[in-house]
Amino acid sequence: MIVVDTNTVAYLYIQGQRTHQAEKVLTRDPEWIAPRLWKSEFISVLTFCVRQKTLSLDSALVIAQEAQQFMQDNEFDVPSAQVLKLVSTSTCSSYDCEFIALAESFQVPLVTSDRAILREFPSIAVSMERFVLESP
Repeated sequence: MIVVDTNTVAYLYIQGQRTHQAEKVLTRDPEWIAPRLWKSEFISVLTFCVRQKTLSLDSALVIAQEAQQFMQDNEFDVPSAQVLKLVSTSTCSSYDCEFIALAESFQVPLVTSDRAILREFPSIAVSMERFVLESP
């Protein structure tokens, strides 16, 4: 089991340069979890793609449904106090700290490509590339 941030989910479902890497992460560990926040962030990513005309509305709707089905039952609430403690000791947003808090709660890595998270929380955050290369 791993925590994945919204970008990792987006890389898996929106074809691009990092899709292959996200697929490797999925192969290595297919049990992905995230705070409930991921869904709103994911819709925001899809909105950006639709507005930039890199995805059609129909494609975005299909992707949203597929991703939500994949993450169904793998979404969790995160205690606000835990998030605020993490915010107080880092420069990361409260949104980012929700992912860190969940990873800490389950004692599993957060797989991300966010440089700030990787820099601020090196003991729990791991890049997609490093995660794939690490031995099981």
